[in-house]
Order: sequence, then C-alpha cells, then structure tokens
Amino acid sequence: MRIAMIGTGYVGLVSGACFSDFGHDVVCVDKDQRKIDLLHQNVMPIYEPGLDALVASNVKAGRLHFTTDLAQAVDGADAIFIAVGTPSRRGDGHADLSYVYAAAEEIAGALTGPAVIVTKSTVPVGTGDEVERIIRRVAPASGAMVVSNPEFLREGAAIDDFKHPDRVVVGAEDEAARQVMRDIYRPLSLNQNAPILFTGRRTSELIKYAANAFLAVKITFINEIADLCEEVGADVQEVSKGIGMDNRIGSKFLHAGPGYGGSCFPKDTLALLKTAADNETPLRIVEATVQVNDARKRAMGRKVIKAMGGDVRGKTVGVLGLTFKPNTDDMRDAPSISIIAALQDAGATVKAYDPEGVEQARPLLNHVEFSDSPYAAADGADALVIVTEWDAFRALDLGRIKSLLKSPLLVDLRNIYRPAEAVKAGLTLIGVGKPRG
Repeated sequence: MRIAMIGTGYVGLVSGACFSDFGHDVVCVDKDQRKIDLLHQNVMPIYEPGLDALVASNVKAGRLHFTTDLAQAVDGADAIFIAVGTPSRRGDGHADLSYVYAAAEEIAGALTGPAVIVTKSTVPVGTGDEVERIIRRVAPASGAMVVSNPEFLREGAAIDDFKHPDRVVVGAEDEAARQVMRDIYRPLSLNQNAPILFTGRRTSELIKYAANAFLAVKITFINEIADLCEEVGADVQEVSKGIGMDNRIGSKFLHAGPGYGGSCFPKDTLALLKTAADNETPLRIVEATVQVNDARKRAMGRKVIKAMGGDVRGKTVGVLGLTFKPNTDDMRDAPSISIIAALQDAGATVKAYDPEGVEQARPLLNHVEFSDSPYAAADGADALVIVTEWDAFRALDLGRIKSLLKSPLLVDLRNIYRPAEAVKAGLTLIGVGKPRG
C-alpha cells in the first residue's frame, strides 16, 4: 500500500521506517528541509537503537522516501498518517493541536481522491471529529475517512514495540476504513498473532491517554511505597516482586526510582486532566499522581544532600545518567534536571556523564561540568549518584569508583547495585526504598 507519513519526529520516523520494512511504499514528509536533507544522508534526528540501519535498508530497497512536498506525498496515497507534535499548551497543560489541525488542512487541500486519514499523534478525545470537519470543509467531495490509530512505542525499544505490539488500536467509524487499516497491519500476523482492537474513534483516543495515565499511577504508587519501606525497614524491590507476581497487578512499571519523565507521561497526564476538567469529571488519582511525581524529582535531590550529611556547599557531586530513561537522548522532563537544580541550589558543584544525552542536556543544565566517562564524573567528587539506569552503569568497577571519590558514597536512585557489592568495594550505598543501616 502507499502511505504518506506527515512528520518525521519520533513517532513518524519510526512508524514510517517500520511500515516500509513491512513492504509498504512510504513517503515521510517534513517542513524542515534541513531534517530531510540529513535523512537523505542517513543522519537520524533522534537516537533510537537500530533506526539508522532500518532506514538505510528500506531507502536502499526503494520503499522509504523523504520529502518536503506534502502534495506529492499525498497524491495517490491509500493512507495518510498525521504524526506531528502535540506539546503541552502553556497555561492549562492541554495538548497543543495546532500542528495537527494545520496538517489536516494541508492534507485536505492536497487530496486527489479517497484516502484514509489516520491520526497517529497523541490527541485528546474529539480531535478526530475536528479533523473530519476540516476535511469536509476543505475537500467535501474527497470521500476521505478519518481514523484514530494511537502509538504505544517505548523510547529505546520502539522498533520492537512496533513490530511486536501488545495490541494495535484502531478507532474508525467506517468499514472501508477498517479494511484499509487491516491491510496496512496485515504483516503483523506473519510473525505473531497481534490483536487489532477496533473501536469507535473517541474510544481509541481515550485508550491512549488512559493507558499512559495508568502506567504513571503505577510508577508513582511504587515510589510512595518505597518511601514507606525506608521508614519501616522493608525492601521495595522485594515488595515489588511480591505484588508483581500477582497476575492482576503484573511486574512491569513497579521499579522505584526518581520519578517518571519523558515526552509522554507528563504531557499526557496533564492533557487527560484538562479533558476531565472540561467535562466536569475530575480524575483525583491522576491529579495526585502528577503532584506526587513533580515533588519526587526534587525530593531526590534532597535525598542526596541528606546522604552527604545535610550540607553540600562547596562539595562536588558526580551524576551518572541525564536522560529520562536509557537508550534515548530525550531530556524532556528528565528527573536529572530537578535533581541537579536542587543540588546546585544547595551550593554543590555538579559533574555529569550520559552515554547519549549530553548534547540535549547542555542547553538545559547551566554550570554543569560534562564528563566523558563514568569514572571521570566520579573523579574528585564527594558522592556519585546514579540517576538513569543505562546498561553502561550496571557493571562499573566499584573499587575504581571508590579510589576516585573523595568520600566513598554511592547514591543509587535506580537500585542497580546490591549492598554487599558496595561494601566489598568499600563504598557506602544509599538506595531507594531500602532498609536503613
């Protein structure tokens, strides 16, 4: 099938590359000429493991193309995916849909025949209705149908998520549109029996927000349990395992840490709350989740200060991991930002290392010394703090770390290391949700 993908950001580029790998003919469109030029040189605008190789192979095979010419891409396409950004709007936290509506207007003006217009961007309930109104107003005779098809991609594992999904959600009001979507996703049935859930369009839009809000709640719940564990002498990792073995709960997203960040959970929880408020249906659990998570990030900075004796003025802290999670260069709402701010506000000097996020972090973090290795970040520091659980931090030479530090203190906000390992190396280990002493 012929597919036009409007937007070459995270969702658009990964989706376009994967669709082309299924054998579809895909044209990815972006207004940014520089980005398109770089993609023609196989330079990716984002860091995602395996994406550059996937793009290169499908460009070579003639199935994946890049252009700034939307009209050319739309002409003759069976499906046109809108995968543009929906950032949080200033003031009320609602999703800014201006890019979605602008794309719909431009698509409608370029339509030359029937097509399925698919909203891949994360959008609030009712957005598809407005996209449909735009299409009917600009191209009333086109016969175009509007569908919702939210993405469920984890940064750092997006290609595998796309090709081996838990489910594919499609919100459509027309059987003809549903059939086009079946044909697009048919290759999934060749490697697994991926369920395609067909719903109404508004239901599909809400599924995406409800899923992300639930996962945010789950993370925040175990973080609060971790705080309780520290007070009563319990171990949060064992608690997580104990409750996660219950199939009704499940083990995923029960890892205590410094709070969630990234491009999805912070933005989507706020947008869901705005939708709920507009419909006079408050979501108290989600409200509390947002508040607790925001407070937790800075609280982790205070946790480090407390571990260092309560006074860090004039001291140096080494920070390992800046991105909100491993295997990405995404710094959006990363816990490291609030943690470092708390340390600097208390008078500490910060040295930091991240395998991929330094260039993204530079504009966001002032007066931070960026190191070129974990050991350089530890060298001369009064404490070393693990903020992001990159694989490169899982087997550090703790003896070497101890020899480099001024004070033998390791604050592990991801619970990567066991106390016995730290003690053997001569380090004092402070974890999250661990018994004291």
